[in-house]
Amino acid sequence: MTTTLAVANQKGGVAKTTSVASLGAALAELGHRVLLVDLDPQACLTFSLGIDPEDLELSVHQVLTGGLAPDEVVLGTEDGVDLMPATIDLARAEAELLTRTGREQALKVALADLRTPYDWVLLDCPPSLGVLTVAGLTAADGVLVPLQCETLSHRGVGQLLDTVHDVRRFTNRGLEVWGVLPTLYDGRTTHARTVLETISQTYDLEVVGPPIPKTIKFAEAPAAGRSILATSRTSKGAQAYRAVAEGLVARAGRTPRAAAGRS
Repeated sequence: MTTTLAVANQKGGVAKTTSVASLGAALAELGHRVLLVDLDPQACLTFSLGIDPEDLELSVHQVLTGGLAPDEVVLGTEDGVDLMPATIDLARAEAELLTRTGREQALKVALADLRTPYDWVLLDCPPSLGVLTVAGLTAADGVLVPLQCETLSHRGVGQLLDTVHDVRRFTNRGLEVWGVLPTLYDGRTTHARTVLETISQTYDLEVVGPPIPKTIKFAEAPAAGRSILATSRTSKGAQAYRAVAEGLVARAGRTPRAAAGRS
């Protein structure tokens, strides 16, 4: 079975794309076969993994709106993960899908048609609560919410949880909230520590740890077209994402397909 995890927060600047890229690379290091899906028209995940969206003719847009087989657009990356890339064309998908019956199921149906077996599919949802995010939540087994350790970043999380509630009612009864992932954490400040301590009380959600530290290393990685696990392997940020990935694997009870095949 494949575990599909949506990484979502309608607020931008919370390290959502960084988390998808880094967790994907960390899971690959653990021997898991991983597919990342870029659902953001800004295509930041695609660019971060060394692929120029402007050079692409096919992307997830054609999969969702044109019925193209998903395997036709999947690309390999140097981080050991596969990628279903995005381009600016995806901005039109919201309008195109709005007129279609079963639009919320479009991504779920597409992923079911993948011929390649994956242990994990990570969905980088756009910073909104539109059709693409709802499609991502509908296709997912769980949702992980990156949350910057600042008071203002809390605003809007309630709206996301309301959307999750609606998705559970209408399109995906099995969707689980896996928790909040604290990001951009500066343990030197009292404010950040206080925010971290109150997250679970504020939202009654599990806090997935360890918190991801704030470091310039994350900004340097996309320029190299790699995740921080490749550009700064021993940094605190890379180590934190490895620890989070191990926790996700434990929660999912997953064994890498390669390992399972040898047993």
